[in-house]
Amino acid sequence: MTNTNELQILLTTTDIALASSLILLVMLVSWRLRLHLGSTLLIAAVRTIVQLSFIGLILAWVFAREQWYEVLLILTMMTLIAGIAAKNRVKRVYKGLFTDTLLAVSLSAVLVTTIAITIILQVSPWYTPQFIIPILGLILGNSLTAISLTSNQLVEAFYSQQPRIEMMLSLSATPYEAIHSPMRAAIISGMTPTLNSMLVVGIVSLPGMMTGQILAGADPSQAVRYQIVSMFLICASSTLGCTLSALLTYRRFFNANKQFVLP
Repeated sequence: MTNTNELQILLTTTDIALASSLILLVMLVSWRLRLHLGSTLLIAAVRTIVQLSFIGLILAWVFAREQWYEVLLILTMMTLIAGIAAKNRVKRVYKGLFTDTLLAVSLSAVLVTTIAITIILQVSPWYTPQFIIPILGLILGNSLTAISLTSNQLVEAFYSQQPRIEMMLSLSATPYEAIHSPMRAAIISGMTPTLNSMLVVGIVSLPGMMTGQILAGADPSQAVRYQIVSMFLICASSTLGCTLSALLTYRRFFNANKQFVLP
């Protein structure tokens, strides 16, 4: 490791190798407890190294060129992959699931990112890659988790609560009234990780953005401000994404005659 004049610590390949040895410790624990996670941990570790190394090379190239169409292509790919990841986390697949998750992820993330870039940070030009790419990535990573939790719980509730929903419909309840309770529970479930993080941030945990900036030698007060902004962006995007996901999902389970149907 090398110390610079700004008290930064530059990580070397040796440092990465030492950190990777911790995965071996985790694999040992998995083997001793017969958790059967050894192969999964190994694959996850390798993918982490390969994926991050690859994206590091891509970002270095994009940052140096600052071409709007290249930045837009990366943003589109990130959003598409986030939609696929959210869809893959839903256990019960229904027709239109990918469309719903992609719309929920993209609309919420793009809206919040646009507000962050144009109004809060006032970045010019808007496609400056060192700002818009990490901000969208931060929002997408948290939003897809919230959206997948919401979608998964809501779909499971539709199957498990089918008799109750059909009974309410038979008693003249509207589709929205019939599914309001499971929808509310699903949105709360999706928002819970974000809310839990906000409740303990700065007291129990120092989030990734803040920790990374401090380790890189940034002013702690500025790191805190960036973290506050990022937490609010994540909260707004997760809330919008969960709500959109729930609304889009519930419409898939009712036909034109407002009858409840399981895909």
